[in-house]
Amino acid sequence: MVVDKRTNKTLEADTEFNIKIHDINDNEPKFSKDIYFASVPEMSDVGTSVIQVTATDADDQTYGNSAKLVYSILQGQPYFSVDSDNGTIRTALPNMDRETKENYQVVIQAKDMAGQMGGLSGTTTVSITLSDENDSPPRFANHTFRLSTLESAEVGAAIGRIKANDADVGRNAEMQYSIVDRDGQDIFTIITDQNTQEGIIRVKKVQLDYERKKTFSFKVEVTNTYLDPRFMYSPNPPFKDDAMVRVTIEDVDEPPVFSRNPYIIEVHEDTAAGSFVGVVSAKDLDADNNPVKYSIDRHTDLERLFNIDSVNGTITTLKALDREMSKWHNISVVATEISNPRQTTRVPVFIRVLDVNDNAPEFAMYYETFVCENVKSGQLIQTISAVDTDEPLVGHKFVFSMSFSNPNFTIIDNEDNTARIITRRGGFSQREMNAYLLPVVISDNDYPIQSSTSTLTVNVCACDSGGNVQSCNTEALLSAGLSTGALVAILLCVIILLMIVVLFAALRRQQRKKEPLIISKEDVRDNVVSYNDEGGGEEDTQAFDIGTLRNPEVMDANKLRRDIIPEMLFPFGRTSPIKDNADVRDFIHGRLHENDSDPTAPPYDSLATYAYEGSGSLAESLSSLESGATEGDQEYDYLSNWGPAFKKLADMYIGKDTERET
Repeated sequence: MVVDKRTNKTLEADTEFNIKIHDINDNEPKFSKDIYFASVPEMSDVGTSVIQVTATDADDQTYGNSAKLVYSILQGQPYFSVDSDNGTIRTALPNMDRETKENYQVVIQAKDMAGQMGGLSGTTTVSITLSDENDSPPRFANHTFRLSTLESAEVGAAIGRIKANDADVGRNAEMQYSIVDRDGQDIFTIITDQNTQEGIIRVKKVQLDYERKKTFSFKVEVTNTYLDPRFMYSPNPPFKDDAMVRVTIEDVDEPPVFSRNPYIIEVHEDTAAGSFVGVVSAKDLDADNNPVKYSIDRHTDLERLFNIDSVNGTITTLKALDREMSKWHNISVVATEISNPRQTTRVPVFIRVLDVNDNAPEFAMYYETFVCENVKSGQLIQTISAVDTDEPLVGHKFVFSMSFSNPNFTIIDNEDNTARIITRRGGFSQREMNAYLLPVVISDNDYPIQSSTSTLTVNVCACDSGGNVQSCNTEALLSAGLSTGALVAILLCVIILLMIVVLFAALRRQQRKKEPLIISKEDVRDNVVSYNDEGGGEEDTQAFDIGTLRNPEVMDANKLRRDIIPEMLFPFGRTSPIKDNADVRDFIHGRLHENDSDPTAPPYDSLATYAYEGSGSLAESLSSLESGATEGDQEYDYLSNWGPAFKKLADMYIGKDTERET
């Protein structure tokens, strides 16, 4: 505007002036980041876009070329290229392998003035990483692995590890192992350790036995878990690898092994002690095949019912078995290696006791039976049943009967293991008889048939017209309080006491009698005979057997003592007197020893007499007891040659011969 200075009046209307500033190239291009990070898959095709970088220029975009930018690559060739117009970075080489080189530093320049000389420029760095692709197959560094394990390795035990290498990383490096051979698949299995990517070989079945097979060989194959179809059919070798694994089995001293586990044996309950029950067998499967001994764990046989042969494993009974006491016996048999007692194995032996019909049936309960005085004939007074501790195969079938005909009662078998007691008459009276004993015979149907007689006590009671008991005899009630078994037991005790008293009295009476202990003239011991008749001199030989005195060796070796009756016949041989020992004391001591060791000797002192002439003399027998049986005369001249000790005897016999000749 124009204004008068003195008056400040506007002299001219406002006028607008437009002033345009012309740009000059005084600003260089700038990138938004100093460093860019990017990645591209390895093995990407040429021209694959990696990243786009952008720069800005503060100069006027519409005026001249001050803000016209051109991009170029300063570093990173020949792997990458950049679009000069928009700054897009692309791959420039095919088959870029991450395993060869993973990281690249690319420097990009942006220059204004359309890249002409004198233009300003700016740069940035792009860090490019090749991302992994599953283009590398797993490979074994060693195609033969040798492992070893003990034959005692349990199922699931790891026996070793094998490892394949994969140049890939992460998911592309995950591998899985598998056993290719059928023999190896049956015995072993392999799993992958996810942390180390190793193959762990484990025992699959308990079939490792050094004595049967000492080595196993099988093939293991490895492949990637996640496969990339682009590289599976590459011209490289197959996208998997394999290796041979050899496992050596090491020997272990193993305990014996039983042929069966467990053993189930059956034996009848009537088997006597010492009878055969069954046989167990164990064997040392080691190469040494050490001998085995057997024993029974006595903690499982506290009653000591069984015994086992330590050599052949034969089980026998030590006591008789009773099925009614125990149906099963569970014992443990231990097999031990003789050379190494620490190697033991035990096996359960279940012994089932089979039933034998050895128990008779009896009343199922104690019956308090009564009959009313006003009862009529044919009236039911009691229903009885029976029990049997045996177990027949087809079930119990009891038969009830009476041991003899009873005029008062009868029994009717219901054929269902019960029976009815029926009155045969009426008019019972407590004054006449307050109780009746009714023997009932109960038989079973098993083999052999067992039967028993049980006594049923029938008390006579006073009843009303409805059959209700009003009163019974006191003595009858008291007697009913004792069972039949108790009464029988009391009666047996009384009888046994009486028998003991009678036997004791008979023995005392026998000891008081002065009778000869030895009656038979056949016994080698002398007979003690008392008589008042005058004997017939030396020729009287009727009192005893002179032949026995002269020949003590001919006594009966099997003759038993007659002063008692032995319970068992044990043949006891008596030895003849020792011919070379003429000592009477030794002879008596020998006889004393024989009597002390005689199993049939009585439990009290007894008198024993013996006659022993010794083992003979040079003169043989001088007895004239049998001289009457000698034919012809005897010569006694030799007596004069025996010295002064026999002079008197020589004078007697030699002189007698002279008189006869005269």
